[in-house]
Amino acid sequence: MTTAAPTIGSGITLLTAATPNGYKASIALEELKAIGAIPSYSVVPISFQKNEQKSDWFLKINPNGRIPALVDAIEGQAPVNVWESASILLYLARVYDANHVFHFSDPAEEQELLNWIFFLQGGVGPMQGQANHFFRYAPEKIPYAIKRYQDETRRLYSVYETRLADREYLVGPGTGKYTIADICTYGWISSHAWAGLSLDAFPRLKAWLERISARPAVVLGNSVPKSNYVKPEDAERAAKEASNWVRRVLLVSKLAFIIHFDGRS
Repeated sequence: MTTAAPTIGSGITLLTAATPNGYKASIALEELKAIGAIPSYSVVPISFQKNEQKSDWFLKINPNGRIPALVDAIEGQAPVNVWESASILLYLARVYDANHVFHFSDPAEEQELLNWIFFLQGGVGPMQGQANHFFRYAPEKIPYAIKRYQDETRRLYSVYETRLADREYLVGPGTGKYTIADICTYGWISSHAWAGLSLDAFPRLKAWLERISARPAVVLGNSVPKSNYVKPEDAERAAKEASNWVRRVLLVSKLAFIIHFDGRS
């Protein structure tokens, strides 16, 4: 389905939805606003129900058709399209955080920050995403798949638990400092229950989550975009409806297959 392209003006425009990856970008932007690094930013809510992320106009910004995406229309320059959530975090840090409030000037510390960002992107996100699917959305509950992805996500959580043994944040000297590595990680950890997971076995990670959740910019970022914020109880109902819909589609497809081949015999 192709929807009409929105008007994207000057400055930073975030195209997003209420997901763990979407929150990475909105929280980072709210943190930059809070320190005066950016004056503001615009938001274009993307509707999954309308499949807007697959619209022709959106694919010109992100050819992979996924949120979040960001357009930075700097005066006197061609607009910059940034997609993939970690890429957005790194772009914002490089372009707008000149004082290294949320990253580092020291190359070794900056590399450690990258290590934890890519650990999330290559490990936790994909594994927890699969746990989400098989626990919450799959039309058929497959115990092996649910256990496999939940167990692997727990193993990855244990890496964070060990890392946070003597620190408050993932990267930085001493007890660490709050950085885009924490922002990158936060959205998925805060969504643990959606995958049927608990943090009871990870008290340090739970304390880290509570510490970050209390930040004013994080509270604001978690409400972006306002137009498609979903209450937990509504999300639960929507997930069940989606699972039932997929089940019905599979049943119809199976019946059509049987009828087709019965008709040929």
